[in-house]
Amino acid sequence: MSASAFVRITRPHNAVVAGLTALVGYLIATGTLTPPSLLLAVVVALITAGGNVINDVYDVEIDRINRPKRPIPAGEISPAGAKAYTAALFAGGLLVATLTTPLCLAFALANSVVLIAYAVRLKRTPLLGNMAVAYLTASVFLFGGAFAGIEGLVQNLSLAAITFLATIAREILKDAEDVDGDAAGGARTLPMIIGIRRTGMLAFACACAAVLVSILPFGDWWGLFYLAAIAVVDIVILVGASRGLRCTTSDCVRESGATSILRIGMFAALAVFAVAAVI
Repeated sequence: MSASAFVRITRPHNAVVAGLTALVGYLIATGTLTPPSLLLAVVVALITAGGNVINDVYDVEIDRINRPKRPIPAGEISPAGAKAYTAALFAGGLLVATLTTPLCLAFALANSVVLIAYAVRLKRTPLLGNMAVAYLTASVFLFGGAFAGIEGLVQNLSLAAITFLATIAREILKDAEDVDGDAAGGARTLPMIIGIRRTGMLAFACACAAVLVSILPFGDWWGLFYLAAIAVVDIVILVGASRGLRCTTSDCVRESGATSILRIGMFAALAVFAVAAVI
């Protein structure tokens, strides 16, 4: 076992970005940041890291095909060591969450359960696994808003809904990219059931729904700047999702860049909400 492997298995970039996203959720809800709100980033980063590790524990056979250089399939960390590490990360995140608010603690507990359920079973359950990932991604904004109370949570509902829908689109397209490896690992994903073509159509429908939600007049951030900026973001999201419409093979989906463009669109939407909340 190596120290670097214990860092890499948490996917630190992913965990840190998730933590910062919680801060942005609080910023959008309140228009400001406070020193205590930094606790939100710590909670989310630790719990996200725990989720990444336990996901690798249960995905080891799939990763031997799709991502053989990850620490567990590469033999750098044992499954038992990874499980103990997961427990420590979740415990740390929940401990810090007790210093926030009861509502935030409830989110932290619920999301920890969902992350474990996703790794153990939901990932291999068509569509439910995708919906779990979408919920977890969107709930970070609700978690950040919840630090300001119910009013803050409500303020972030629109961004959470956009994120939920766009993430479903991206996740099912990612499944379409990984059909071969998932099949070899015993997973049964949505593209295996309905086909890659129909998966692309469903992803585009979810992207369209996200765009529709984005223009609804809801929240203090809604205004001329927001509408102008989100229009550009909506175009990016639609372009990304539309690239999957023409694909009938996994290679085509990978080469289309659809999932990468959708990811860019989601980050851009986050930036628009943050700027609109403070101007």
